[in-house]
Amino acid sequence: MATESDHNHEHDHHHDHDSDNKSSWVGADGKVYHSHDGLAPHSHEPIYSPGFFTRRAPPLLNRDFNERAFTIGIGGPVGTGKTALMLALCEHLRDNYSLAAVTNDIFTKEDGEFLVKHKALPEERIRAVETGGCPHAAIREDISINLGPLEELSNLYKTDILLCESGGDNLAANFSRELADYIIYIIDVSGGDKIPRKGGPGITQADLLVINKTDLAQAVGADLAVMERDAHRMRDGGPFVFAQVKHKVGVEAIVNHVLEAWEATTGKKRH
Repeated sequence: MATESDHNHEHDHHHDHDSDNKSSWVGADGKVYHSHDGLAPHSHEPIYSPGFFTRRAPPLLNRDFNERAFTIGIGGPVGTGKTALMLALCEHLRDNYSLAAVTNDIFTKEDGEFLVKHKALPEERIRAVETGGCPHAAIREDISINLGPLEELSNLYKTDILLCESGGDNLAANFSRELADYIIYIIDVSGGDKIPRKGGPGITQADLLVINKTDLAQAVGADLAVMERDAHRMRDGGPFVFAQVKHKVGVEAIVNHVLEAWEATTGKKRH
């Protein structure tokens, strides 16, 4: 579901299109394309439905995991705990699996620096990408800015699993299957118990929904029973986990979901 920021964002783009015809064009597929902030040409097609878990795009069957390892995309709004989840996954998996990570921020490299500071992985296994505007464009429309470092890391370190963290975005963001073999979308309780039912492709179609910061429910007046009910309904029975990632609550369940998907997709057995 589009938020007010989405509408403002789209309005800005329409203004750009009207004021400078050279900055946008209609492609052979009929979509309006433009380029900005160093990103390759891409479009922003409207999303008319939050979608359904059972009709989500499946993992690509023809992926060569020798070219690029099994890739986990972690997305969600600003401040919900994406980087904390990246750190927790690294801490749980790094002793038994070869890992590498790519983080996205709009104008800084702060999330990558956070992982380095907390020794999530050796520094050379972490890449920080500045996406410029439209953080969702870097995980959905024009994924090349992430594909390069992911493939480089995969080849350098013969990785089993790659982690790719989106920049903080709105409820309309989700990963392209060309980029992510497994998608985790993380929201947090402090946004209110209405968030699951507001929907959006991340909430409805991610392989796993994480509802983080459950310890804040009483402070913000959020009803976890309401969030559980709405998550069941919006996700059509798809899995979700209540968590306090910073306090390691629910992380083991998230890791198990990840490893089950890794086994099913790659045909390998967990170490």
